[in-house]
Amino acid sequence: MAEALKITECPRDAMQGLHDFVPTDVKAAYINLLLQVGFDTIDFGSFVSPKAIPQMRDTAEVLSKLDLSATRSKLLAIVANYRGAEDAASHEEITYLGYPFSISETFQLRNTNTTIDQSFDNVKQIAALCATKNKIPLIYLSMGFGNPYGDIWSTDIAKEWTEKLVKEGIYNIALSDTIGIATPEQISSLYPALAKEFLGVQFGVHLHSTPDTWLDKIAAAHESGCTRFDTALKGYGGCPMAADNLTGNIATENVIAYLLHQNIELGLDLDKLQEAMDYSSRIFTK
Repeated sequence: MAEALKITECPRDAMQGLHDFVPTDVKAAYINLLLQVGFDTIDFGSFVSPKAIPQMRDTAEVLSKLDLSATRSKLLAIVANYRGAEDAASHEEITYLGYPFSISETFQLRNTNTTIDQSFDNVKQIAALCATKNKIPLIYLSMGFGNPYGDIWSTDIAKEWTEKLVKEGIYNIALSDTIGIATPEQISSLYPALAKEFLGVQFGVHLHSTPDTWLDKIAAAHESGCTRFDTALKGYGGCPMAADNLTGNIATENVIAYLLHQNIELGLDLDKLQEAMDYSSRIFTK
């Protein structure tokens, strides 16, 4: 039986780079609408340094305002070190602790101020914490399709780090293209190569793109067997270090339209989706 298709909606990724602070009540109201749509998971916030990501300094308060009484969606929080993982793990409502593990040394230093080896130690500690706190570690294989820094990348390198992660009990991995450089050919090559070799792992994709390149990337992932997609309404967000300011998350509504065209039943409340899209204009401006 084929695995059901899962969409992770990422308001955290969409909001984290905004210059103006989004009021806590506005964040919570937006996420509460998203919780009613029926997404598998909501990437709702992060427990990271408020100096590094000031937009997410109120994540715990936002969490306290979420209505989880009538949703099937699970909550995902991003962490950048063990301390953040401890904070996130203290909240019963959170299912996934997400950690960005880059296979580019340069980006790992830029993103979490740690080397790859130090970051891997963080992964091991976070995985151990999750085991004691009934949480699921989700590791983003960041710069998984290459990088703009000249750091060596290959499918073999991605496989080597995936194998190390699996040996540490990591069974949820998102192949991440942080700045939108992945080609459909790379996706069609790397995704099945990993999925076939590591059969017990649930792989997803966290892809960024420009507005005119998303379709080929999503189609390549879907045709390669991917059933887990990270998206954000209207394609908001993206990495502040992206070379192209049009590079952002892949728009949720586009992916939904593509999948519905493939006659895939998603079980989403499209009316609530429209409400959330309408409300998003209170947070994001062009």
